[in-house]
Amino acid sequence: MKDVIDVMELQREKQRSRQMTIDYRKLEFNNGYTPARFIFECGMKLNAQPLTIATAAILNHRFFTEVDPNNYDLFLIAASTLYLAGKIKDDTLKIRDIINVSHHTLHRHSGPLEIGEEYWNMRDAIVQAELLIMRILKFEVTITHPHKFMLHYLKSLEGLLGKDVWNKFPIARTCAAFLQDFHLDPAILEYEPKHIAVACISLSLQCYGVQIPLIDDTDDEMWYSVFVKDMNKDKHWEIMEKIMETYNKESIL
Repeated sequence: MKDVIDVMELQREKQRSRQMTIDYRKLEFNNGYTPARFIFECGMKLNAQPLTIATAAILNHRFFTEVDPNNYDLFLIAASTLYLAGKIKDDTLKIRDIINVSHHTLHRHSGPLEIGEEYWNMRDAIVQAELLIMRILKFEVTITHPHKFMLHYLKSLEGLLGKDVWNKFPIARTCAAFLQDFHLDPAILEYEPKHIAVACISLSLQCYGVQIPLIDDTDDEMWYSVFVKDMNKDKHWEIMEKIMETYNKESIL
Protein backbone atom coordinates (compact mmCIF):
# COMPACT_ATOMS: atom_id res chain seq x y z
CA MET A 1 0.00 0.00 0.00
CA LYS A 2 1.13 3.54 -0.75
CA ASP A 3 -0.37 4.68 2.54
CA VAL A 4 -0.84 2.70 5.71
CA ILE A 5 -4.40 2.89 6.96
CA ASP A 6 -5.22 2.20 10.57
CA VAL A 7 -8.84 1.09 10.23
CA MET A 8 -9.50 1.17 13.95
CA GLU A 9 -8.28 4.76 14.09
CA LEU A 10 -10.57 5.64 11.20
CA GLN A 11 -13.47 4.11 13.09
CA ARG A 12 -12.58 6.06 16.23
CA GLU A 13 -12.33 9.29 14.25
CA LYS A 14 -15.72 8.64 12.67
CA GLN A 15 -17.24 7.93 16.06
CA ARG A 16 -15.88 11.19 17.44
CA SER A 17 -17.15 13.08 14.41
CA ARG A 18 -20.65 11.68 14.92
CA GLN A 19 -20.65 13.08 18.44
CA MET A 20 -19.89 16.57 17.18
CA THR A 21 -22.62 19.13 16.87
CA ILE A 22 -22.24 20.21 13.27
CA ASP A 23 -23.73 23.49 12.19
CA TYR A 24 -24.32 22.77 8.52
CA ARG A 25 -25.48 26.33 7.86
CA LYS A 26 -21.93 27.56 8.40
CA LEU A 27 -20.36 25.06 6.01
CA GLU A 28 -19.54 25.53 2.36
CA PHE A 29 -20.51 23.23 -0.50
CA ASN A 30 -17.07 21.57 -0.45
CA ASN A 31 -17.48 19.78 -3.78
CA GLY A 32 -20.72 18.13 -2.66
CA TYR A 33 -19.40 16.67 0.59
CA THR A 34 -21.48 18.89 2.89
CA PRO A 35 -24.96 18.10 1.47
CA ALA A 36 -24.01 14.42 1.16
CA ARG A 37 -22.98 14.39 4.84
CA PHE A 38 -26.31 16.00 5.65
CA ILE A 39 -28.12 13.25 3.69
CA PHE A 40 -26.33 10.54 5.63
CA GLU A 41 -27.11 12.09 9.01
CA CYS A 42 -30.78 12.62 8.16
CA GLY A 43 -31.06 9.21 6.53
CA MET A 44 -29.75 7.45 9.62
CA LYS A 45 -32.13 9.41 11.85
CA LEU A 46 -34.98 8.36 9.58
CA ASN A 47 -33.90 4.70 9.74
CA ALA A 48 -33.69 4.69 5.96
CA GLN A 49 -32.26 1.62 4.26
CA PRO A 50 -28.56 1.87 3.26
CA LEU A 51 -29.44 1.67 -0.44
CA THR A 52 -31.95 4.48 0.00
CA ILE A 53 -29.29 6.73 1.53
CA ALA A 54 -26.81 5.73 -1.18
CA THR A 55 -29.40 6.50 -3.86
CA ALA A 56 -30.08 9.92 -2.35
CA ALA A 57 -26.35 10.70 -2.25
CA ILE A 58 -25.91 9.70 -5.90
CA LEU A 59 -28.93 11.78 -6.97
CA ASN A 60 -27.55 14.73 -5.02
CA HIS A 61 -24.12 14.46 -6.65
CA ARG A 62 -25.63 14.07 -10.11
CA PHE A 63 -27.86 17.09 -9.61
CA PHE A 64 -25.02 19.37 -8.55
CA THR A 65 -22.85 18.30 -11.49
CA GLU A 66 -25.56 19.77 -13.74
CA VAL A 67 -26.22 23.06 -11.95
CA ASP A 68 -24.43 25.85 -10.10
CA PRO A 69 -24.72 24.98 -6.37
CA ASN A 70 -24.65 28.68 -5.49
CA ASN A 71 -28.13 29.01 -7.00
CA TYR A 72 -29.78 26.42 -4.76
CA ASP A 73 -30.47 25.66 -1.13
CA LEU A 74 -28.11 22.73 -0.54
CA PHE A 75 -30.13 21.21 2.27
CA LEU A 76 -33.49 21.57 0.57
CA ILE A 77 -32.08 19.62 -2.39
CA ALA A 78 -30.59 17.06 0.01
CA ALA A 79 -33.91 16.56 1.78
CA SER A 80 -35.67 16.26 -1.57
CA THR A 81 -33.25 13.60 -2.80
CA LEU A 82 -33.99 11.59 0.33
CA TYR A 83 -37.71 11.89 -0.37
CA LEU A 84 -37.21 10.86 -4.00
CA ALA A 85 -34.84 8.01 -3.10
CA GLY A 86 -37.43 6.59 -0.72
CA LYS A 87 -39.86 6.32 -3.61
CA ILE A 88 -37.28 4.83 -5.97
CA LYS A 89 -36.20 2.14 -3.49
CA ASP A 90 -39.72 1.53 -2.15
CA ASP A 91 -38.55 2.60 1.29
CA THR A 92 -41.39 4.65 2.69
CA LEU A 93 -40.08 7.90 4.13
CA LYS A 94 -42.90 10.16 5.20
CA ILE A 95 -42.48 13.73 4.08
CA ARG A 96 -43.44 15.03 7.51
CA ASP A 97 -40.63 12.98 9.05
CA ILE A 98 -38.16 14.25 6.46
CA ILE A 99 -39.23 17.84 7.17
CA ASN A 100 -38.85 17.48 10.93
CA VAL A 101 -35.54 15.61 10.78
CA SER A 102 -34.08 18.04 8.24
CA HIS A 103 -35.25 21.06 10.22
CA HIS A 104 -33.90 19.70 13.49
CA THR A 105 -30.55 18.78 11.89
CA LEU A 106 -30.17 22.34 10.68
CA HIS A 107 -31.54 23.84 13.92
CA ARG A 108 -30.18 21.51 16.60
CA HIS A 109 -32.14 22.85 19.55
CA SER A 110 -35.53 23.18 17.87
CA GLY A 111 -38.50 20.89 18.33
CA PRO A 112 -40.79 19.41 15.67
CA LEU A 113 -42.38 21.95 13.38
CA GLU A 114 -45.95 22.83 14.15
CA ILE A 115 -48.44 22.50 11.31
CA GLY A 116 -48.32 26.08 10.15
CA GLU A 117 -46.90 28.40 7.54
CA GLU A 118 -43.26 27.35 7.94
CA TYR A 119 -44.17 23.67 7.74
CA TRP A 120 -46.32 24.07 4.62
CA ASN A 121 -43.70 26.25 2.94
CA MET A 122 -41.03 23.62 3.52
CA ARG A 123 -43.33 20.84 2.37
CA ASP A 124 -44.14 22.65 -0.85
CA ALA A 125 -40.46 23.44 -1.40
CA ILE A 126 -39.48 19.76 -1.07
CA VAL A 127 -42.18 18.67 -3.52
CA GLN A 128 -41.18 21.34 -6.03
CA ALA A 129 -37.48 20.52 -5.59
CA GLU A 130 -38.24 16.84 -6.22
CA LEU A 131 -39.79 17.74 -9.57
CA LEU A 132 -36.84 19.99 -10.37
CA ILE A 133 -34.36 17.20 -9.64
CA MET A 134 -36.29 14.84 -11.89
CA ARG A 135 -36.25 17.36 -14.73
CA ILE A 136 -32.56 18.21 -14.33
CA LEU A 137 -31.69 14.50 -14.37
CA LYS A 138 -34.03 13.97 -17.36
CA PHE A 139 -36.02 11.46 -15.31
CA GLU A 140 -33.07 9.04 -15.39
CA VAL A 141 -33.08 8.03 -11.74
CA THR A 142 -32.39 4.29 -12.01
CA ILE A 143 -29.05 3.62 -10.35
CA THR A 144 -26.83 0.56 -10.53
CA HIS A 145 -25.15 0.31 -7.15
CA PRO A 146 -21.80 -1.33 -6.37
CA HIS A 147 -23.40 -3.18 -3.46
CA LYS A 148 -24.71 -6.14 -5.45
CA PHE A 149 -21.34 -6.65 -7.14
CA MET A 150 -19.52 -6.43 -3.83
CA LEU A 151 -21.82 -9.01 -2.24
CA HIS A 152 -21.20 -11.43 -5.11
CA TYR A 153 -17.42 -10.95 -4.99
CA LEU A 154 -17.30 -11.30 -1.20
CA LYS A 155 -19.26 -14.56 -1.28
CA SER A 156 -16.70 -15.95 -3.72
CA LEU A 157 -13.76 -14.73 -1.64
CA GLU A 158 -15.23 -16.19 1.55
CA GLY A 159 -14.89 -19.68 0.13
CA LEU A 160 -11.40 -18.98 -1.19
CA LEU A 161 -10.03 -17.49 2.03
CA GLY A 162 -11.58 -20.10 4.30
CA LYS A 163 -13.67 -19.76 7.44
CA ASP A 164 -10.74 -19.17 9.80
CA VAL A 165 -9.48 -16.09 7.97
CA TRP A 166 -12.98 -14.88 7.19
CA ASN A 167 -14.04 -15.00 10.84
CA LYS A 168 -10.78 -13.50 12.09
CA PHE A 169 -11.05 -10.24 10.15
CA PRO A 170 -14.17 -8.09 9.61
CA ILE A 171 -13.51 -7.89 5.87
CA ALA A 172 -17.13 -7.64 4.74
CA ARG A 173 -18.00 -5.00 7.33
CA THR A 174 -14.96 -2.90 6.42
CA CYS A 175 -15.78 -3.15 2.71
CA ALA A 176 -19.30 -1.93 3.41
CA ALA A 177 -17.93 0.98 5.46
CA PHE A 178 -15.56 2.04 2.69
CA LEU A 179 -18.35 1.85 0.12
CA GLN A 180 -20.75 3.83 2.28
CA ASP A 181 -18.19 6.55 2.95
CA PHE A 182 -17.23 6.83 -0.72
CA HIS A 183 -20.80 7.98 -1.42
CA LEU A 184 -19.90 11.22 0.32
CA ASP A 185 -17.65 12.14 -2.61
CA PRO A 186 -18.98 12.97 -6.09
CA ALA A 187 -15.93 11.10 -7.43
CA ILE A 188 -18.06 7.97 -7.06
CA LEU A 189 -19.85 9.04 -10.24
CA GLU A 190 -16.61 8.70 -12.24
CA TYR A 191 -16.22 4.94 -11.88
CA GLU A 192 -18.14 1.81 -12.77
CA PRO A 193 -19.96 0.14 -9.86
CA LYS A 194 -18.13 -3.17 -10.27
CA HIS A 195 -14.77 -1.37 -10.19
CA ILE A 196 -15.74 0.47 -7.01
CA ALA A 197 -16.76 -2.82 -5.42
CA VAL A 198 -13.39 -4.38 -6.22
CA ALA A 199 -11.50 -1.34 -4.90
CA CYS A 200 -13.38 -1.44 -1.57
CA ILE A 201 -12.62 -5.14 -1.16
CA SER A 202 -8.97 -4.70 -2.12
CA LEU A 203 -8.59 -1.80 0.30
CA SER A 204 -10.07 -3.91 3.08
CA LEU A 205 -7.74 -6.82 2.33
CA GLN A 206 -4.75 -4.46 2.33
CA CYS A 207 -5.78 -2.96 5.66
CA TYR A 208 -5.75 -6.35 7.38
CA GLY A 209 -2.80 -7.76 5.44
CA VAL A 210 -4.86 -10.60 4.03
CA GLN A 211 -3.39 -12.26 0.95
CA ILE A 212 -5.45 -14.25 -1.52
CA PRO A 213 -4.31 -17.91 -1.47
CA LEU A 214 -2.48 -19.36 -4.47
CA ILE A 215 -1.55 -15.90 -5.77
CA ASP A 216 2.07 -14.72 -5.78
CA ASP A 217 2.95 -11.52 -3.95
CA THR A 218 3.82 -9.85 -7.24
CA ASP A 219 0.39 -10.66 -8.64
CA ASP A 220 -1.57 -9.89 -5.49
CA GLU A 221 -3.38 -6.95 -7.07
CA MET A 222 -4.64 -9.05 -9.97
CA TRP A 223 -6.96 -11.31 -7.99
CA TYR A 224 -9.86 -9.22 -9.21
CA SER A 225 -9.25 -10.13 -12.86
CA VAL A 226 -11.48 -13.12 -12.22
CA PHE A 227 -14.39 -10.75 -11.57
CA VAL A 228 -13.62 -7.78 -13.83
CA LYS A 229 -11.69 -7.91 -17.08
CA ASP A 230 -11.56 -4.22 -17.90
CA MET A 231 -9.74 -2.68 -14.91
CA ASN A 232 -5.97 -2.24 -14.85
CA LYS A 233 -3.71 -1.64 -11.87
CA ASP A 234 -3.58 2.12 -12.36
CA LYS A 235 -7.36 2.42 -12.28
CA HIS A 236 -7.44 0.10 -9.29
CA TRP A 237 -5.04 2.32 -7.31
CA GLU A 238 -6.77 5.47 -8.45
CA ILE A 239 -10.13 4.38 -7.02
CA MET A 240 -8.59 3.24 -3.74
CA GLU A 241 -6.83 6.58 -3.36
CA LYS A 242 -10.10 8.42 -4.06
CA ILE A 243 -11.79 6.42 -1.32
CA MET A 244 -9.01 7.28 1.14
CA GLU A 245 -9.19 10.96 0.23
CA THR A 246 -12.81 11.02 1.40
CA TYR A 247 -11.66 10.76 5.01
CA ASN A 248 -9.61 13.93 4.72
CA LYS A 249 -12.78 15.92 4.10
CA GLU A 250 -14.20 15.02 7.51
CA SER A 251 -11.75 17.46 9.08
CA ILE A 252 -13.72 20.45 7.76
CA LEU A 253 -16.75 19.66 9.91
